[in-house]
This record gives sequence, C-alpha cells and structure tokens, in this order.
Amino acid sequence: MARPDELTFAPLGGIGEIGMNLSIYGLGNRHQRSWIAVDLGVSFGDEEHLPGIDLILPDIAFLEKERKNLLGLVLTHAHEDHFGAIIDLWPKLQCPIYATPFSAALLAAKCEAEFNSPKIPVTVVPLGGRIDIGPFNVEFISVAHSIPESNALAIRTDVGTVLHTGDWKIDPTPLIGLPTDEKRLREIGEEGVLALVGDSTNAVREGRSPSETEVAAVLAGIVKSSPGRVAVTTFASNVARMKAVADAARAAEREVVVIGRAMERVAQVARETGYLAGVQGFRDARLYGHFPPDKVLALCTGSQGEPRAALARIAADNHPDVTLNKGDRVIFSSRTIPGNEKAVGNIINGLVTQGIEVITDRTHLVHVSGHPRRDELREMISWVKPQILIPAHGEALHLSEHADLARKAGVPKVIVCRNGDLVKLGPGAPGVIDELPHGRLYKDGMLLETEQARAVAERRRMSFSGAAFVALAITEKGELADDPQVDLIGIPEKDLDGKTIDDRVYDVVLSTFESLPRARRRDPDSLAESIRRAVRAEVNAAWGKKPVCQVQVLTV
Repeated sequence: MARPDELTFAPLGGIGEIGMNLSIYGLGNRHQRSWIAVDLGVSFGDEEHLPGIDLILPDIAFLEKERKNLLGLVLTHAHEDHFGAIIDLWPKLQCPIYATPFSAALLAAKCEAEFNSPKIPVTVVPLGGRIDIGPFNVEFISVAHSIPESNALAIRTDVGTVLHTGDWKIDPTPLIGLPTDEKRLREIGEEGVLALVGDSTNAVREGRSPSETEVAAVLAGIVKSSPGRVAVTTFASNVARMKAVADAARAAEREVVVIGRAMERVAQVARETGYLAGVQGFRDARLYGHFPPDKVLALCTGSQGEPRAALARIAADNHPDVTLNKGDRVIFSSRTIPGNEKAVGNIINGLVTQGIEVITDRTHLVHVSGHPRRDELREMISWVKPQILIPAHGEALHLSEHADLARKAGVPKVIVCRNGDLVKLGPGAPGVIDELPHGRLYKDGMLLETEQARAVAERRRMSFSGAAFVALAITEKGELADDPQVDLIGIPEKDLDGKTIDDRVYDVVLSTFESLPRARRRDPDSLAESIRRAVRAEVNAAWGKKPVCQVQVLTV
C-alpha cells in the first residue's frame, strides 16, 4: 500500500538571520516531491567582513537539482530581502513566478534598469487572488507592511493548510494600500490551519507597532517648522512614507526633489500602479538649486549609510546637484538595520559637524516598523489557531521569543528550525526529518561565488594583514639573474626599531635564496615555497601579522 503524501517545509534562507528569505514547500514522499518556493531575497554584504561583496544570496543548489519538480516561485512582496535575488538566480531555475501587480511592476522596472538582465515572465495575480500550482492552491491575503501589496499566503494541500505570513503588521490606517485582512484570516482559521510560518522580526518588543498615519502627522509638523532646506531619507521602497513626505511638503508649500535612482524607480512604479494618485509631481534633482531654501524638500536614498547613495554624497558635500548648509534639517525616517550602525553614524556625525540639524526616531516618531510586535503576534495566533507554529524571518533571539510566545498562547506544537532543515508538517507527528543542502552565494562584481570561494577568503585575509609580492629571475644553474623585486601592499613602512620593512623582506629573500642547496634553487616551485614561508615569517617578526604572500620565479 502506497504511503500518503507528506507536506514538508524547508527554509533555505531567512531563518536565524534578517534577510535572504527563501522558503520551499514540498508535497510527496522522500523519493519524489513537488515543490513551490516562496520569495527569493538577498542580504547585504559587510565591507569589514566581506570586502568587495555587495549582496549575499541563498545557495539554490538543491532547487537546481530539483528543477523539474519546482512548480513555481510565489512572491509575498517586493522588498529586496524577499525578491532581490531573482535577476541573478532565476536563470538557474526557469520556473513560473507569481506576484501581485506592484511587485510584478517593480521587478520589471528593476530588470529594465540592469544591464543584460534576463527576460523574466511573471504571472500577475490580483489582490486577494487564488491560483493552483500543481497540487498546491495558493491564496494571496492582504497584510499591512512598509511596501504596497504585501501578502500572506494560504497554501492549501490535501494534507492541510499552511499560512505563510510574509512580512506584516496590524495597521488599521496604513496610509497606502490595504490593512491586514483580519476577516479573511479569521475565516481561514475557522477552516483549519495546520501550520503558521510567521514573521519574528519584532518578537522581542512588547505592545503594538504604531501606524503610518502617526508618522505622517509628525513629519508634517517637522517640515512645517523648518526654516531652511529639509532633506528626508527613508527606505526607497516605502511608498507610504514617500506619500507622507510629499503631503508634508505640499502643506508647507515646498517642492519635492527625489534624489537617488532606487527611489526614482519606486516612485515611477508607484505612480503607474496608482499608489501615488493625487500626490504632487516630484521634481528632477537638477532643479534643486532653483528653489529658495524654504521652498524645497529633498527626498533621498541612503538611510543605511550606503557610501554611494545620495545622502552620503550630500553629507560629504560632493553631490553634483544637492547641497545643505548650517541650519538645514535632515530627517532619518528609517531604522538602522543591525550592522549598519557605524556607516549611518558616520553620516550623521558628518552632517552635525557642518551645523546641520539631524532628526531621528530617537527623539521623534519619524519611523515605524513594518513588522508585528508581541500583541500583534498574539492576535494573529488567535485568529488563525494553528496546530503548528514555525518562527521565521529573524535571528536566533527573535525566533526563540516568538516560539515562547506561541507556547504561552496555547499553540500545540512549536518548531524552531534552522536553514536547511526539512520539516514534516503532516500527516502524523511534525518535526525535522532531514537536512537539505543550503548555504550562501556572494555577488562579487558580475560573478556569483560560493562561501568557499578563494577570492573572497583571500580578500578578507588581505584586508587584515596586507600582501607581499616577490619576483625572482634565476638562471638554469640556479643563480640570480637580477635583483629580486619586492612589493608590499597594506603593510606598515617601518618596524618598532625604525627599520624599513621592505628592506627586511628584501634581505630575507636574499639570505633564504643563498641558504638553499643549488638543486632546490633550480626547482621553481620549491624555491617559491621557501621564499614565501621566509617572507611571511619575517613580516610577522616585524609587525605581528602574516601577510598573503605570492612568489613568482622565472627561469631565464
């Protein structure tokens, strides 16, 4: 007798971390499963630990292997941590993509803006729509978040229904878009929900997230009272905040100038899809200097301290179109993502040093999160009444706090899993039954590299301890044909005694060469390795760090 199909869930990114969201759901048995994927996002590189790496993407080796069984990719919304990896990774999968209109339009605009991007067909699903993807029936349920058209997904199968929340909050007055559809979520809860896979980002915070309408009122007051120029920075994708800033500017009789390509792109898509209907037109950056200081507002990218974004260039006074002066105001209508504190702090300090007033959420309600706090998490559980809860979208502390809350709320089974865990949801006892291949890919320029890539590891080592390059020309008899060439990069000039480290390295290259038997001198590989070891040891003796060392031996 054939065993019944199992419904399984596996995160390949987004569990135990913020960003890089990729979840898959499987239906079948251990020999053959049909899969759907939910979201395909990125996280952002940290120059200190990953020099030269802009983006981090989930490793999709497992899905590539299962490509013939991957029936589709469903997008909950169009934040980079949920859809930012599509352009790079979709060509490896070639599966159908399903998204609501705003997400589809933003993906199309992003593809159009990128050089040589693939043609990616997207099936547009109306708000509240339902689609069949093989044995899965997927319903899109509107939820409030910090970007238009965020959706929870009710994934129905013969084994049971999973509610995948995506990113959400309860905001009865979201300013743009629909509020979280409590009525529909309650109805689905009455139908019966096997599992809730839920956003944990704010699980450590009590109470409720404030509304976008409250932020809009505060922004209006600050802009109205500003005597000089005003610049506002926020996440480019936050269309509700964009509207709030535009409304505040209009009330204060100011023109809005949009600064930054990412924000320009989102504004264009928002207008095309109707989310900025009735909002004043935005002006080109080149017109900024044509308006009096009390008649202009700059809406800028760069809220996370990105060095190439608009605000960083304004703070450094090297933006071609936009300048700020003493007495002007900059409003950070955003929160600092963990890891970006130093970069954001540098920009704030640079602005303050110039006499510019900086306003943040530390003193004013100029930002609210798009994620649910603990009271909202409890409400979702009470509406949906799941048999199983799996915390997602968060670091270890967030997942643990969400799990503890769920247990106290009476959820029968709570499963805290890790990226790669294959979780059986039903039928029968739920739990982790296997581990799937998973990991990270690094976007290095135009290339995708694995975590084990030599270039990334070597660049990290060089950023810490520099590099030494030695070139030797030797005769066939094992004699030096010319003086050795030594080049040190990122290594101090002098040691504690004031001796030049270049000279020390040059001397050790000569002494090592002369100490070797003639047979080893004639062996380029053996000679190079001996010189490499000696140079690293000498630099370590002079500095206390061992550099990356490359030795080239040429026989002439």
